[in-house]
Amino acid sequence: MRIAVFSDIHGNGLALEAVLADIQAKAPDRLVCLGDAIQGGPQPAQVVRRLRELQCPVVMGNADAWLLTGEGTGDEVITSERLQAMNEVRRWTLAQLSSDDLAFMAAFQPTVELALDLDDKFTLLAYHGSPKSFDDVILPDIAQDKLAEYLHGHTADIYCGGHTHVQFVRRVGAGPQVHFNPGSVGLAYSHHQPDQGFQVDHWAEYAMLTVDDHRLALEFHRVPLDVTALMTIYQHSGRPHSASAMAQYRGR
Repeated sequence: MRIAVFSDIHGNGLALEAVLADIQAKAPDRLVCLGDAIQGGPQPAQVVRRLRELQCPVVMGNADAWLLTGEGTGDEVITSERLQAMNEVRRWTLAQLSSDDLAFMAAFQPTVELALDLDDKFTLLAYHGSPKSFDDVILPDIAQDKLAEYLHGHTADIYCGGHTHVQFVRRVGAGPQVHFNPGSVGLAYSHHQPDQGFQVDHWAEYAMLTVDDHRLALEFHRVPLDVTALMTIYQHSGRPHSASAMAQYRGR
């Protein structure tokens, strides 16, 4: 069985289409989305429509929940100026979506568990931040005891989450289990850069998990993104603060 895992589209329909074209060429058996699908980018309605067409499981992400409720849940300190801009983008995003779109989003689940073969030899547990909270941050250098704390109470063979926009795989403790992050479809970036002059990568990311009897394979993929086309989409979208969003793609 082959499962394509993707996350953090953030309303970037162009990047989603690039990833889906690459995925479909590899003919996976299933797809799963790890959340943060709609809020942020210039194409929220297009992304919702495409996800509804795919009919794949979608996990609830923190940005999805914030779009629906307007209530912040994380610990990040946000300046009043940035919060105002975020709320303006949120209101614009909501105006692009129908009641059916919002009902579709409201049905996203905190976690999704999938059997990876017919004999249930392997199971995959999918979430956004961690199984405990979509706000939890799991980075490549997370302490082993902290990772174990986030996954405590679950017995999956393979764990996967998004949220941090970083492609990586980590072994969980001394056992055979692993946690992986497929990266970000719509907003890939490096955490190792200064806050001033923040830059976004010119590609879209996903992962492909293959289970064949007792053999496992995990591939990370980066698909080139047509940044010029994305800039045109931003310019014609009417999304507030498009200029600052577009500036993040320059210089790479």
